[in-house]
Amino acid sequence: MTEIIETDAGTARITWDEAKKARLVLAVGHGAGGGIEARDLKALADALPRIGVSVARVEQPWRVAGKKMAPAPKTLDTGWRGIWPALAARGLPVVAGGRSAGARVACRTAAELGAAAVLALAFPLHPPGRPEKSRAEELLAAGVPTLVVQGGNDPWGRPPEFPEGRHELVEVPDADHGFAVPKRAGITQEQALDVLTDAVGRWAASLG
Repeated sequence: MTEIIETDAGTARITWDEAKKARLVLAVGHGAGGGIEARDLKALADALPRIGVSVARVEQPWRVAGKKMAPAPKTLDTGWRGIWPALAARGLPVVAGGRSAGARVACRTAAELGAAAVLALAFPLHPPGRPEKSRAEELLAAGVPTLVVQGGNDPWGRPPEFPEGRHELVEVPDADHGFAVPKRAGITQEQALDVLTDAVGRWAASLG
């Protein structure tokens, strides 16, 4: 099911994959270079409804409008705030999540929106090759239980680079920023996505 939402940043869209007896809503936003068809977001939408988690994949207004470039972080946050009432309307706890730029949005807005937790997929800790440009402060300031799922070979931040904090971190071996694994890896693409969905499923169950 799709839902069109008008926000102060433009028209957004939510694609719902709902659990029959949902106990949580997981809202996930896309990155700056792709949409809700990303392999990690699709994998979660396929797997989590079976364990009582409804998944809402959120398309930011710039994607709905067909633009190729993401706007400034402030505008992304505005779009995310605008869809939040539709996520909360089911009367269930809402986990704010996303991949890459979407993870940053979730971290920046979690506390003010009352998110139950944050799921950060492929969190862009720093631009490739620029570790001094750290975005760790955004992650550490989320203020709610946070799970980071990161590829072992993500040039935007490998797991050992992440600071200590209240967040939990799960590594997907050999995976890049899009959770793709090379053919020579010791893990198949399907297994890599299983690591991701299993970790998120266990974590979601721990949220109560």
